[in-house]
Amino acid sequence: MNVDLENVRLSEVLSALSYALDIVEGQPEGHVLRSCFIGMRIGERLGLSEEDRSALFYALLLKDAGCSSNASKITALFGSDDFEVKKAFKTVNWNRLPQALMYVARTVSPEGAIWTKARKFLAVGIEGQEGARQLVLIRCERGAEIVRLMGFPEASAQAIRNLDEHWNGQGHPDGLKKDSIPLLSRICGLAQTMEVFYTGFGPARAEAVAKARRGAWFDPEAVDAFLSLTREGSLWRSLEAPDLRTEISRLEPEDQVVRITSERLDLVAQAFAQIIDAKSPFTFMHSEGVTAATVAMAQHLGFENTAVRDITRAALLHDIGKLGISNSILDKPGKLTDAEFAEVKKHPRLTYEILSRVSAFQPIAQTAANHHEKLDGTGYHRGVSGESLDFPSRILAVADIFDALSQDRPYRPAMPMEKVLGVLEKESGDKLCPVSVAALKELVEKDAL
Repeated sequence: MNVDLENVRLSEVLSALSYALDIVEGQPEGHVLRSCFIGMRIGERLGLSEEDRSALFYALLLKDAGCSSNASKITALFGSDDFEVKKAFKTVNWNRLPQALMYVARTVSPEGAIWTKARKFLAVGIEGQEGARQLVLIRCERGAEIVRLMGFPEASAQAIRNLDEHWNGQGHPDGLKKDSIPLLSRICGLAQTMEVFYTGFGPARAEAVAKARRGAWFDPEAVDAFLSLTREGSLWRSLEAPDLRTEISRLEPEDQVVRITSERLDLVAQAFAQIIDAKSPFTFMHSEGVTAATVAMAQHLGFENTAVRDITRAALLHDIGKLGISNSILDKPGKLTDAEFAEVKKHPRLTYEILSRVSAFQPIAQTAANHHEKLDGTGYHRGVSGESLDFPSRILAVADIFDALSQDRPYRPAMPMEKVLGVLEKESGDKLCPVSVAALKELVEKDAL
């Protein structure tokens, strides 16, 4: 699975993966890219240096890197689909109590009985501003940590850490005010809000919101720069470009372009594995656990270094499709309904669709998506049989079951190792690769896992 990385920009990889961040944030496809375009044009108009524009560029591409980390808490608090809660969140003016109350009333426990809705409404009310601050803090701190993990400058991390601060000091998480908010944060916050209103309601509404919140939510100078761009007429037209990713790449400062390397690609995979695992407390470190088992099995079975590298990336990213599954399903303590399980079964297909967008990950996309396939064709999402499953796919399927059974789930506690191995041996041959199962058992017996 050799990939020529020589001419691939890191921004191309992140632009392609931004689709996954759009999904988990409950936004239409292209939200991150459109926000990036708007923010970079504002940065240009404000006369940012090349270095600052580079830091802004990556902050905009990764502004939602922490968005999976508060999904479980949002679902528990609102008793609702986390995607639906997040979808309208950026359109609400939280400084206006009637608007905030209407949003909460529409959002809490939408299918629940009236008393359930009332209880959730009260719970959200009790949480109040401190609850909102905590949700933002979780998201922004986690996003900043991931950006640091990927080796980006501290200016990019801080831009994300203070993304939701407001010019008037009534934002979150720290209540920073005016110039105490990093300039890059001010640009990012304005850009993402303008994108939400533009996509949801059109250019005129976005411009009206910018004017209405100038000096309250947003830096007046940044708003003036944005409005000067809209008056020229090209900003909104550019967002309709058929290949916005190409347009985005042109906005990256040329002397600051970061080329992808094998090591950087590994960091991207590790970072997105953390984004994936943060979606639910029941999958915390699942990607890491699956990867550890997969790598140990591959090495035990004599895989060459390049093959180990590829299967490592596939293991880290195998569940990226779960970012598209609501936490009302992922965290459900009881048995899933047929409809809910049908939703869960979509995630390997979504894994394939996301990874296929990234040229550097295309060679591993199918392997990653095959982690629920079985040799007898009873798996999902494709339902293919053994002749269609390569050796790395077979190893990954065993590693995924091994780690899942070894960890707590909302509907059962972790199984003891003896029982885990018993389940795997029972399916060995018919459903699971017997060579892979045997290798895993040997590693466990040697305390290598």
